[in-house]
Amino acid sequence: MHFTISTALTLLAAIDPAVASPLEARQGGAFVAVGLKYSSPGCTASTLINPDPIFGDGNVCQPLDRFNTGVPIRSYTTSSVSAGCSDAELHPEATGLAAATVKAHSAECPLKLYSGWFCPFVQRVWIALEEKGIQYQYIEVNPYHKPQSLLDLNPRGLVPTLQYQNKPLYESTVLCEFLEEAFPQHTPHLMPTDPYERARTRIWTDYVGSRIIPAWHRFLQHQGDGLEEKQKEFLHHIKEFTREMDKEGPFFSGKDFGLIDIVIAPWANRLWVFDHFKGGSGIPDEGKGGEDEEVWKRFRKWLAAVESRKSVKETLSEREHYLPIYQRYADDKAQSEAAKAIRAGRGIP
Repeated sequence: MHFTISTALTLLAAIDPAVASPLEARQGGAFVAVGLKYSSPGCTASTLINPDPIFGDGNVCQPLDRFNTGVPIRSYTTSSVSAGCSDAELHPEATGLAAATVKAHSAECPLKLYSGWFCPFVQRVWIALEEKGIQYQYIEVNPYHKPQSLLDLNPRGLVPTLQYQNKPLYESTVLCEFLEEAFPQHTPHLMPTDPYERARTRIWTDYVGSRIIPAWHRFLQHQGDGLEEKQKEFLHHIKEFTREMDKEGPFFSGKDFGLIDIVIAPWANRLWVFDHFKGGSGIPDEGKGGEDEEVWKRFRKWLAAVESRKSVKETLSEREHYLPIYQRYADDKAQSEAAKAIRAGRGIP
């Protein structure tokens, strides 16, 4: 949806005449966006009205939050105002059980987790920290408005990023393995000690990252015809993964919750998005799995165990705040690195 400048000013005037008045006094479309986004080719400002910098990415300009002052930020050669939720307009903090976890880790600590409550890659590391009982400081950031403190550690500005002994580390699976190795006195252990089983853990951790998660995103982001094929691809990888599980379980490698479970848990806990946006995940209900019923029975046992794990539950926010995020994935409009990679036909970075 797009509004013309005049329509946008009318809306602003209805919200707060004190804001709209100085806007209308400026020629050339100077205004402050209230719950709106405005864009122009190249995000080029024609006249500097306020010396504060403007934050932007690509062709979407995002103004500083100064509308309460009624002072226009700049004058733009813009022709439209874009309305609607963007990736950057996230709920600002964790909610539900995750909020309590954040509060418990808000104090200054040498080990710092730069995080986004909504991010499944972050949740991997968050689960690992909680599982092992490692002390850390949780620092919430919006990766679409990257703070300098994060960029100083990780030039790409991605979460999760760990600050350890004043040095940066990133990449979620690497971070989980690092926590296991750097804090060996903390239990439970997330990886087996036997070299063969340790290697096997890495094989199936890689399978999750290179097969299941890309298929998950292709299914969710798909538009138009061919959705059934994307669903079949996703289900195929889930079945292959499940066939490699320990027969008794309940977790992938047996009775112990480990790294393989952690790296897939965030996406398993978000299977509901397919019911909400795509008409269902295709995972059959009990007794309806046909020739694969035993496979699906084992998967359901695994899923129930993962969903009930304390560390998993306590790093999840309330579902309502995930909805607008995954709406954009379902519409294939999300601008995360994962979403862009899927659109380009690349592997998820």
